[in-house]
Amino acid sequence: MTSPVIAICGTTGVGKSKLGIELALRLAQVQRHENPSHKWRGARIINADSMQVYTGMNVITNKVPFEERMGVEHLLMDFKRPGEQYVVGQWVQDAIEAIQETHSRHEIPIIVGGTSYWIQHLLFPNRLSSGDSINVRPGEQRSIHPRSSILKSRISQLPPHLLELLNSLPEQPSSAVSHPDDALLLHQLLQTLDEPVAARWHWRDTRKVLRSLQIIKEHGRIPSEIISEQATTAHLPRYHTLCFWLYAEPSALNPRLDNRVDDMIRGGLVDEIRELYKIARSSTAPQTYLGGGFESKEPVTDYTLGIYQCIGYKEFREFLTDPNTSQEAFTRAIEQMKHSTRKYAKRQVSWLRNKLLPAIQSVTAESQLMASMYLLDATVLGDAWDLNVSQPAQAIMDAFLNSSELPDPATLSPLAQAMLVTVNKPVNPTAVLEARRKMVCSICTTDPSRPVMVEEGIEWEVHQKTRLHRRLSSKLNKGQSRDAPGDRLEQTRETDEESGNTSFFLPSFVKDG
Repeated sequence: MTSPVIAICGTTGVGKSKLGIELALRLAQVQRHENPSHKWRGARIINADSMQVYTGMNVITNKVPFEERMGVEHLLMDFKRPGEQYVVGQWVQDAIEAIQETHSRHEIPIIVGGTSYWIQHLLFPNRLSSGDSINVRPGEQRSIHPRSSILKSRISQLPPHLLELLNSLPEQPSSAVSHPDDALLLHQLLQTLDEPVAARWHWRDTRKVLRSLQIIKEHGRIPSEIISEQATTAHLPRYHTLCFWLYAEPSALNPRLDNRVDDMIRGGLVDEIRELYKIARSSTAPQTYLGGGFESKEPVTDYTLGIYQCIGYKEFREFLTDPNTSQEAFTRAIEQMKHSTRKYAKRQVSWLRNKLLPAIQSVTAESQLMASMYLLDATVLGDAWDLNVSQPAQAIMDAFLNSSELPDPATLSPLAQAMLVTVNKPVNPTAVLEARRKMVCSICTTDPSRPVMVEEGIEWEVHQKTRLHRRLSSKLNKGQSRDAPGDRLEQTRETDEESGNTSFFLPSFVKDG
């Protein structure tokens, strides 16, 4: 086995770092005491948490304290400045180099982190555009050199204002809340150039819309062309992969997460958030396109970029910026952080079950490289951790590295049997793109310049049952005006919630760290 990799995934607060250290120590013990001739001399942990790449900020990013790492080397951690962006393609390149170096030392790379889409792009190649790792200097504009007749034709038909926008794309996306007209203009440009990809994004997802437009400039091709080509490439793993999914039942995990937030407050979380606000305020004010040209605006934090995605930063904004703050605001911020943490854990489970698991299960026996996923029940801690997590993980790892027969993943526990059922989710990029199209709800769109967009399928069915949709539909049937007081605010909240949950596995169009 020339390229073994172990990955440990799971929700926040479930014990991924603890297991990674235990497995690394186990490998060192085998080589030193049990089998000195064992090929692998130990292990190094490669961080796959998009927040833990940043220096400092140890509390808000939940890094394992140095003294608790038990001498195990941790790579790709604490090496980026807060405020600096570090995207998935850059991490994949760095992780590949770290894995190669680790193998050359006859050690096993153990990938540990909750940013599962990073891990997925590492384990399964040919699903990222090279543009995801291209560094463009601030203020630098790329000239467009169309490499396809489709793009050349569509650019030639652009109206002047959209052509100007394409030639001078903003460095950072405009906020759909503060500058909705700019957000709609970006989406309109993408829709004109590449309708299938534009239909994938809500117009409020300005970062993803802008990223798609940047890919057009970087590659001289429309993204859907790239996706079509990549869809013809077999979905094969890059390494011999053993993946552990640590899972805890929400009834046990949620109180654990709440308690951890309390511990973070006591550990100095608020001071770290204050420091992040200083960094954000000192950053250069971005430019935004305002129809007739570009104008500078006051710095506005983009909570989808870099370390500003950390749970806690946005939740404490009101408390830290209001000069008349109160204990009530402090308590409210804590509760919001707990709610966001529980919600994030739920999204992490959704990604693992609907994205990474199907990708691993799609690897056929004919593949030269294997990939297996084992779910470990971390619902109960204490003595149960050794019985349900540590011991089975070490036994499976030993069998994996010795090329011995591995157990059936469904036999580890009733929970594993329930969670590892084969899910009918597409992994082909084109199929994913076509399955996640947005459609405009004409009933809820009270203002044509602010269309309400909902994903086809289950989300559309759910949307039709919402109170707002039913109320506006009833008014239309009765011939009444739809724009009743409060409708616009509720519509905005609903739309924000819909656009905030879009996350999937496609080339170039993933949430960058």
